[in-house]
Amino acid sequence: MIISFTAWRDMAFEEEYNIFNDYVRSKGLRHSGQRRDILNAFLKTEKHLTADELYRIAKKKNPSIGAATVYRTLKLLRESGLCRELRLDDGTTRYEHLYGHKHHDHLICTSCGSLIGILDPEIEKSQEKLAEKHGFHIKSHKLEIYGTCRKCRK
Repeated sequence: MIISFTAWRDMAFEEEYNIFNDYVRSKGLRHSGQRRDILNAFLKTEKHLTADELYRIAKKKNPSIGAATVYRTLKLLRESGLCRELRLDDGTTRYEHLYGHKHHDHLICTSCGSLIGILDPEIEKSQEKLAEKHGFHIKSHKLEIYGTCRKCRK
């Protein structure tokens, strides 16, 4: 059976909604309309967002959303395993999708702050070989390479 990208994404959204709803319920919280709108905005935006960017996107849909609600919802998204927090060297914190996404590393522009996700099996193999060589068991890792993007170099 062949599934279109749109149908696949809708199924993934449904899984993510269920994970979030179950997590919120397990914490004894209710799934408010504001949380739903923030979750929607996050899931539909496939980029590395700051809390302020997510706030602006969600506020367009629901003007009653406050910044504190966005921060609390991001905390719930992290705790539920739906997103990961990236604390960058410049002090910026960005959030990216985690559930259903393969591990990847990042190229980060120090001029404009853009992030490029890189998925490179060779890098992963090199890291595993390095750990094995030193008798090291990897629990997790992240690779962030800082430099200047093509656009900023022009």
